[in-house]
Amino acid sequence: MPDKKKDLIDQKLQDLNNDGVDRRGFLKCMAWAGTGLVWTMSGGIPVSRAFAKGYGKDAGKDKGADFSFVQISDSHIGFNKPANPDVTATLQTAINKINALPHKPDFIIHTGDLSQLSKPSEFDTLDQALKGASPKQIYFVPGEHDMLSDNGEQYLQRYGKGTKGNGWYSFDHKGVHFVGLVNVANLKAGGMGSLGHEQLEWFEDDLKGRSASTPIVLFAHIPLWTIYPDWGWGTDDSEQALSYVKRFGSVTVLNGHIHQIMQKVEGKVSFHTAMSTAFPQPAPGKAPSAGPMKVPADQLQQVLGITDVNYLVSGRSLAVVDSPLGDSGSSGSGNGDGSGGS
Repeated sequence: MPDKKKDLIDQKLQDLNNDGVDRRGFLKCMAWAGTGLVWTMSGGIPVSRAFAKGYGKDAGKDKGADFSFVQISDSHIGFNKPANPDVTATLQTAINKINALPHKPDFIIHTGDLSQLSKPSEFDTLDQALKGASPKQIYFVPGEHDMLSDNGEQYLQRYGKGTKGNGWYSFDHKGVHFVGLVNVANLKAGGMGSLGHEQLEWFEDDLKGRSASTPIVLFAHIPLWTIYPDWGWGTDDSEQALSYVKRFGSVTVLNGHIHQIMQKVEGKVSFHTAMSTAFPQPAPGKAPSAGPMKVPADQLQQVLGITDVNYLVSGRSLAVVDSPLGDSGSSGSGNGDGSGGS
């Protein structure tokens, strides 16, 4: 990254200091791929810690938290190309890290692309792997790969019981309101996600009557902010959806799909895209098209990682740090040399 651009971003990070955003991760560098986020809630305020890092001095930071949860994404079970010939093994590595957390998360959120081709055998393999995770409650939203062969019927039978429409739903947990949205059922030109009129009406109604002080967590597969429309990295009607949460004091948006860490804050809304447990993708515009990116085998787990994120009341702020599956030490979110895009 050129020094002038780096200095500008550093200044912007300093300008955000009152919001408490972690300087190591926010926009400075964007990692290729990784696997998830562990969120700890305290007073509805999100703060994060690297999932794959050694805990050391941070080991007790979430003791005062109300609860924690894990986000994983883009497992692509069934994928077997050179970018990762054994995606089940890297998912298992992620699960092992979840199980090694010093405080057991309350649940897991998977933000889609569970499978590669939405085959029953792929879902079977995923289910078997997730049985080994210490949190037994798992919430899902589908990715486009989960709706390839049967318009999502297999997915809905397995993971969509009690949901609305194509699989959207909400739930409350210890004072926090979670909303799982589906933006892959009716993809628009270029692969852009879409929520659709029916779901938007349901979403607006779901939020009615809730206090503006209620912390809100939205999760969907394709980003709910426009990252790179040429590759379909955005949701065409996300602006309308986000207008419904403007009155809330704490809103966190969790997405997958792009297999790399990107973050931004707009007012009281914090956006995060998770890394994949399966394979990396190029940074926006850094390749002719999106798709699996091959790296040397001994480097694969360095571009797959998990993030530990905690909701804490201190500072009423959000901090996010990401680290690769193959790293036992802490790391910022991304590559300092800019190779992951910045």
